[in-house]
Amino acid sequence: MPSVFSLIIAGQIPGRFAYADDQCVVFSTIEPIIAGHMLVVPRQEIGAFVDAPDDLVAHLMVVAKRIGLAQQAGFPGTRAVMMVAGFDVPHLHLHVFSLADQGGMSFANAKPADAASLDAGCQIVRQKLADLGFGGFVPPEMSRLK
Repeated sequence: MPSVFSLIIAGQIPGRFAYADDQCVVFSTIEPIIAGHMLVVPRQEIGAFVDAPDDLVAHLMVVAKRIGLAQQAGFPGTRAVMMVAGFDVPHLHLHVFSLADQGGMSFANAKPADAASLDAGCQIVRQKLADLGFGGFVPPEMSRLK
């Protein structure tokens, strides 16, 4: 049975996409720790990061860095952070978000967000990715992949 992330990537469940390439996609989490919280997810369904090929892990890290740069640019006064957990969905994913201090770096702070907040946070990341020269990886529509 495909994971919820595979269903989002396939367009069977709605998603808010900020980035897409041939190996991975980036979309908003529905329970963000803070506005603009993104998930970097490989298109290939892999259960845990330790099970992924080294070249894919390296690629995901490069993409996470790009997302972090966009978040820092879009949410001034913050620092990009990344966490790998994977307890809720058995499909490798990197959590990338920006914080003003380390105190907010906890999944205990994750709360369901309304559609308008998710749209706004994703749109900021999309715009900053384009501003940083990564516009070729930003899907034309937030709700659809290329």
